[in-house]
Amino acid sequence: MKFTDGYWLMREGVQASYAAEVAEARVDDGRLTLYAPVRRVTDRGHTLNSPLLTVECWSPAEGVIGVRTTHHAGAAERGPDFALRTEPDHTAEVTPRGSVLELSAGELSLRVDTEAPWSLDFIAEGRTLTSASARGTGFAVTDDGTHHCLAQLDLGVGELVYGLGERFTPFVKNGQTVDIWQADGGTASEQAYKNVPFHLTNRGYGVFVNHPGKVSYEIGSEAVGRVQFSVEDQSLEYFVIHGPTPKEILARYTALTGRPALPPAWSFGLWLSTSFTTSYDEETVNRFVRGMAERDIPLGVFHFDCFWMREYQWCDFTWDPDVFPDPEGMLRRLKDQGLRISLWINPYIAQKSALFAEAKRQGYLVRRANGDVWQWDLWQAGMALVDFTNPAAREWYADKLRALAAQGVDCFKTDFGERIPTDVVWHDGSDPERMHNYYTQLYNETVFEVLNQARGAGEAVLFARSATAGGQQFPVHWGGDCESHFGAMAESLRGGLSLGLSGFGFWSHDIGGFEGTPTPEVFKRWVQFGLLSSHSRLHGSKSYRVPWDYDDEAVAVTRDFTRLKHRLMPYLFRAAEQAAEAGTPVMRAMVLEFPDDPACHTLDRQYMLGDDVLVAPVFSPDGTVDYYVPDGTWTHLLSGEEVRGPGWRREHHGFDSLPLLARPGSVIPFGASDDGAEYVWADGVTLRVHALADGGSVVTRVPVGPGSGDAAVFRTRREGDVVTVEAEGAPGPWKVLLVGVTESDLTDSPESSLSAQPVELGTLLSMPTGTRQATAVLTRSSYGSHTRRSHGPYGR
Repeated sequence: MKFTDGYWLMREGVQASYAAEVAEARVDDGRLTLYAPVRRVTDRGHTLNSPLLTVECWSPAEGVIGVRTTHHAGAAERGPDFALRTEPDHTAEVTPRGSVLELSAGELSLRVDTEAPWSLDFIAEGRTLTSASARGTGFAVTDDGTHHCLAQLDLGVGELVYGLGERFTPFVKNGQTVDIWQADGGTASEQAYKNVPFHLTNRGYGVFVNHPGKVSYEIGSEAVGRVQFSVEDQSLEYFVIHGPTPKEILARYTALTGRPALPPAWSFGLWLSTSFTTSYDEETVNRFVRGMAERDIPLGVFHFDCFWMREYQWCDFTWDPDVFPDPEGMLRRLKDQGLRISLWINPYIAQKSALFAEAKRQGYLVRRANGDVWQWDLWQAGMALVDFTNPAAREWYADKLRALAAQGVDCFKTDFGERIPTDVVWHDGSDPERMHNYYTQLYNETVFEVLNQARGAGEAVLFARSATAGGQQFPVHWGGDCESHFGAMAESLRGGLSLGLSGFGFWSHDIGGFEGTPTPEVFKRWVQFGLLSSHSRLHGSKSYRVPWDYDDEAVAVTRDFTRLKHRLMPYLFRAAEQAAEAGTPVMRAMVLEFPDDPACHTLDRQYMLGDDVLVAPVFSPDGTVDYYVPDGTWTHLLSGEEVRGPGWRREHHGFDSLPLLARPGSVIPFGASDDGAEYVWADGVTLRVHALADGGSVVTRVPVGPGSGDAAVFRTRREGDVVTVEAEGAPGPWKVLLVGVTESDLTDSPESSLSAQPVELGTLLSMPTGTRQATAVLTRSSYGSHTRRSHGPYGR
């Protein structure tokens, strides 16, 4: 919300007050409390008839400093509140240095000069990260009596802002007004399904506003050199989180708000949906499943969208008997083919459903102040909202899902959860404004807990649309309703990259787009993008998304890239573990991996998939793609061609290809099977060693397989022309493929410990079970020639 009218004036009807100085400072057990008048006090009379702000500063964890500004403290504390995880033994240290007080939390410090004009300076590594200086701490009151607390943090020259949830507007948020307010706005507007009051910058820090309700941001858009955030409340609490790298910022942020659960391995396979309003029954489902098998496209999950239930009755959790007369038998037959089952649900109960009267009678539905059940006709006729603040209502809803899990359902698509009214009364007395955004947290948590109980720890997975801070704990999330063209594909990627920079580790989208029907060109390019995403689902609205509905080439693209993803499972699941361990997303904005390369700071049409694979989706019908290559010698995974950076490239790719590059010096494990996502990944694994520099070494951890906490560890190093790989814990045979070298000359060494002949680049070396070490000597003869090798659609 904007309060000022340019630099000098306030907007009509707004009165603002800002901390001017420190009147008194108190230190108590690592907590610093500042009392700040909103005018300079030069005589005792100035203490009368004027507000005094209370500013509390403390540290919940190393590298994190909290600030809470309060005007009037008498308001009743009504939830909900974000559940934060603090370090129990951590206490900040407050050090006085003359008039300067410094609160330290590891490398991050907060300094305030009690004798100078007001400024909170956040300092790390000997430099000021940001400051809440003049007009940086205060409140504003409008003519209608509405009270806003606000903060402004300085932006440095060239400082860029990212995050704030899954936002489809420009990737860099500078110049934007952003309201953290859940909305069902599709992917083509400024509204968002997943609103997260957390942003980070390319200056080494992030900021989390600890307020579950509406937070209004002005990001260089009101005061062009500042980020302003405000809430309609008497107090405002935020945390400054130091990195210095973006990965370290996310690690500390997700330690505070919760780390993503690790999804089951099967969820990384290809999902196929009935689509939304299309006509389908069991024969349609069987035809789709048979069609995929006949075309040799491995399928992992089949999803039933809304009309598995009867119209006008969502959600009553009952299969439509006219369409699916034998649901238990159908599910059993599908599961006998190795498929997992996903069902669409939402948190609403339509009036025609028999569950409406039951839930009304039990008090499980959200009510208005006069006791009436809140209802409307938007989406479902007469629908009401389950009150998840009522423990009995949560258990009632959960029981309905347990019955479906008992039938054989493996996971749920938790749709909706955004259009939550504020003119209602919640069972636990929660503030309706704060509950609007937070409702999705209770909804997804309820469903996730059911699956954890029914399927066992590590087997729970959602396909969720709405989320707020902390929602990353219940993966997976997908991008919502997009159109079916290249522009929508690009906006979806922007949203996913923003969500990844907001602490969410796993993300997906509707392959081919949701609204409308994609052209064959759009469909095939979206298939490539979708199968090089964390999770992959074919889904549409009024048309099917089976590849043979487009053309024969679409079938080939779907088959080849599905099988490529399965081969990459040893690599992808390790990236998934990193998300669960440290909050690093599987799909990463380039700035996350290359924060020291300014050219990467604004890139939003390419990304890193895990640590070492660069993906540049093609967004043009003719196959032209422009993308940026960071420093070093990169290798096309699909062709073996070397690409040298830094610099921009323009390439043309057929539908069997796209820019898919291995990072210089990377060792990427490829699994031995491409039939599905679940197999013993470390058995028969191939280590692709890419342009390892002389003196370089890489440790590659390969998860043994689904359900196993064990891993095979491979240590690869190069000294001169000698490449050595040491294996530990490999359950079976393994292979090494040496690809690419540096500019250094190669010698004519005559022998290798692996064979009587020197090893040429591109030679696949096979190690039998039990082999602990392999050493190869590179030869001059193949230098440069390997770049012309091609090993099929996804190598060998």
